[in-house]
Amino acid sequence: MDKSSTRLSLPTNPREFGFFVDGAYVPAGSREVFSRNSPGHDVPVTRIPKCTEEDLDMAVDSARAAFDDRRWSGLNGQARAAVLLRAGALIRERAKEIAYFETLENGKPISQARAEVAGCADMFEYASGLARSLHGDSFNNLGDGMLGLVTREPVGVVGIITPWNFPFLILCERVPYILASGCTIVAKPSEVTSATTLILAEILTEAGLPHGCMNVVTGSGSTIGQALIEHPRVDMLSFTGSTAVGRRVVEAAGRSNFKKLGLELGGKNPQIVFADADLEDAADGVAFGIGFNTGQCCVSGSRLIVERTVAEKFSQMVRDKFAKVVVGDPLDEATQIGAITTDAQNRTIMAYIEKGRTEGARLICGGEQMDFGRGRYIAPTLFADVTAEMSIAREEIFGPVLTIMPFDTVDEAIKIANDTEYGLAASVWTKNIDKALMVTRRVQAGRFWVNTTLAGGPELPLGGFKQSGWGREAGMYGVEEYTQIKSVHIEIGKRTPWIA
Repeated sequence: MDKSSTRLSLPTNPREFGFFVDGAYVPAGSREVFSRNSPGHDVPVTRIPKCTEEDLDMAVDSARAAFDDRRWSGLNGQARAAVLLRAGALIRERAKEIAYFETLENGKPISQARAEVAGCADMFEYASGLARSLHGDSFNNLGDGMLGLVTREPVGVVGIITPWNFPFLILCERVPYILASGCTIVAKPSEVTSATTLILAEILTEAGLPHGCMNVVTGSGSTIGQALIEHPRVDMLSFTGSTAVGRRVVEAAGRSNFKKLGLELGGKNPQIVFADADLEDAADGVAFGIGFNTGQCCVSGSRLIVERTVAEKFSQMVRDKFAKVVVGDPLDEATQIGAITTDAQNRTIMAYIEKGRTEGARLICGGEQMDFGRGRYIAPTLFADVTAEMSIAREEIFGPVLTIMPFDTVDEAIKIANDTEYGLAASVWTKNIDKALMVTRRVQAGRFWVNTTLAGGPELPLGGFKQSGWGREAGMYGVEEYTQIKSVHIEIGKRTPWIA
């Protein structure tokens, strides 16, 4: 097959979007518009309005009214489930369109984008069942005169701030579960990757979600994002991004209405490889763990911790995998590693690579910008002779840069893995079940993989330990996260008088 026949075409003109409030698009009108260029091709692909704080107020008012009049929270679980199930079906119907715009704005390979969209449909379908399963508890042990109930109620209006690395996936790890709980939403996507969030709002309206329950405001994090964090009529905020910004979110929420927070923040995630592992599988998994989404992934396995007896051999195996990986046009079906999403992130990654060299790490492969005539691409990069105090060993790079550190004992491997402020994810590769379970129990991470990496589905929760965040998304835990608990005491029979 001619390789060119597997490459999608670029759009002739950028797609124009409004923002989405109360079940309909609001045109950009006289507002400033942000024109997004594809990071893989340097051509304009979307135009998105820069909302004002008045626009945000309008969106919050819409979500507030929709929550307070109970048009969604007052429905039974079956009715909510039907909308979520229909939304999942519509995502599947529009999967090619969603994946296309995800790739155009983000730069990730089109094959990866399609797989993510399919997983997002799964999220809605699974959450539809949870809408019917959500329940509280009862206490029938309070004596003949009292019955105790514990109910779960939706927390209210939820703001969602999502990053540019997984615009649709991170959104769909939250939205169906938030809606299953009965809450309403105001979403603020990254300015550079807003299209698929707006498309989801269209889909939910078509699926029968009442107007006002899903609103989308677009614009920069420093203005609209900050205003959403501080908004007094927003009851909870879900933020995904860096730990540094997450810290500022906590401070801002405390200054406003002390809203509840869900935070998924940074990671510097270990992949521990023992000598008794299937090394071929492990090398492929390690390469995938850092190459997936061009390394722009908070759960990417960026620290390779490998048993010393096989460290040199294994580093060469990973190098060989890197040499075979297909880097290139995100719209090409064969591409495995696509473009760097923003100019700023490209500069950050290259600065870390230079810092690795100057701090004394040994560059095994990669380290250079790749020139395809247009777009931003970085070769998958592998550093050895890395020590714990180096910046590339401690700080989140958010790019295809992997560091290697050797160990001699299980305890040493665990110590190196835990020597970080983060605790988002980790992987271990070994055929010894005792070793695998010991490492799984002792490494501090909210998500853990044994003899695989970056696997998952809608059933299991997502979230971090330490400075990688608060709370959990997805699964029943992700629905309960957006509820608050109420204790109800019901007296039975005649009251014993206090005043005789």
